[in-house]
Amino acid sequence: MKCKYIEGTSSNLKEVCELLGLRGKMDLGPVIETVSAVIDDIRENGDAAVSKYTKKFDGCDIDSSNILVTKEEINQAMKEVEPELLEIIKKAAANIRAFHEKQKEEGFMMDVAKGSKIGVRVRPLRIAGIYVPGGTAPLPSTVLMDVIPASVAGVERVVFCTPPRKDGTIAPVILAAATIAGANEIYKVGGAQAIAAMAYGTETIPRVDKICGPGNIYVNTAKRLVFGQVDIDMFAGPSEILIIADETAVPEFVAADMLSQAEHDKIASAIVLTTSKELADKVYEAVDRRSEKSLRKDILEKSLSTYCAIINCDSLDTAIAFSEELAPEHLELCVKDAEKVVDRIDNAGAIFLGNYTPEPLGDYFAGPNHTLPTSGTARFFSPLNTGDFYKKMSVLNYNEESLKECYNDVAKFADSEGLECHASAVRVRFEE
Repeated sequence: MKCKYIEGTSSNLKEVCELLGLRGKMDLGPVIETVSAVIDDIRENGDAAVSKYTKKFDGCDIDSSNILVTKEEINQAMKEVEPELLEIIKKAAANIRAFHEKQKEEGFMMDVAKGSKIGVRVRPLRIAGIYVPGGTAPLPSTVLMDVIPASVAGVERVVFCTPPRKDGTIAPVILAAATIAGANEIYKVGGAQAIAAMAYGTETIPRVDKICGPGNIYVNTAKRLVFGQVDIDMFAGPSEILIIADETAVPEFVAADMLSQAEHDKIASAIVLTTSKELADKVYEAVDRRSEKSLRKDILEKSLSTYCAIINCDSLDTAIAFSEELAPEHLELCVKDAEKVVDRIDNAGAIFLGNYTPEPLGDYFAGPNHTLPTSGTARFFSPLNTGDFYKKMSVLNYNEESLKECYNDVAKFADSEGLECHASAVRVRFEE
């Protein structure tokens, strides 16, 4: 299967950026209409509406009596998961937890004039909602990446929602991962109805403060529509990888890394920027050869032909400029002196340095979060992290002496904005 092969210069790379900007663009009107109706129904009818949509979309009978996963179901799931896989999940969870422990935040109080203090109190959210899709394959790695930061932050209740299978059960590996990660409550509900239930609450599912986790276009649209009622993590789009490679890169490694991302879905993007014509030719051949043997050929054929490319750049500067413009979800630097090159990167979700740091290492095991900003949003969004599950409160503590020293400045500032009562609230303490 062939991907695009482009001779890249600083001028024509903008065209590639524009092409990638078309990914996932569609008329969202019908989707918004459908999701809005689901949200309204859940708000009005609660559990009954959740049951209705679970029957309609997942094909199973779930109601308030069996929507919450029981301890017995969890214990059985732990027994059913292959022991070797269970140990790997536990190792990955330990790595992820250790990384996110380093992200814990504490508040502070600082002294200002004459014994007064100001500062910040940091407190975990009371209740967080985690959503993990069902689909054709369970995603225990995503369970770990989304639940563990909330657990590390000290969230009191971590509510987990995922679609049931047609027999009304959840894949054992998902239940095992959620339990290992620290989920307190697991509900058998998926799609936009899960997002609505967590945002507004039902008789059974609690209202949460924040919703995190990936999903299809209906799930993401639901998250957009309930934002403001609750917080959300980010607006996720199609997955992507950008690989900057020079003559020191290994063609087979680069090709394999391209395909690891392109197999996600038909609008996934995998791009190689290289300053070596020889490497570009070898990667092109390897991608073609390897993709023909893949079990996901149908997906690869579409993504490779439309949104993937090998670009022979005229310089490393051009490649870096393109990367900064694209702000990729995943960025691999398979170049000489990668640790120096990374100092020139400001925009990326996650950066992988060298020939032996493949992107799947970050997906599953190393520790940094794989819930990352996509579609150029790495310019202003960060990976999901422990800090996403905190809220902060400002604290001010002045005494009479310290306020007296500055009250006139405060009052005059209020006067300048025409807010007489603001000014009076300060002056009353000393003048009236």
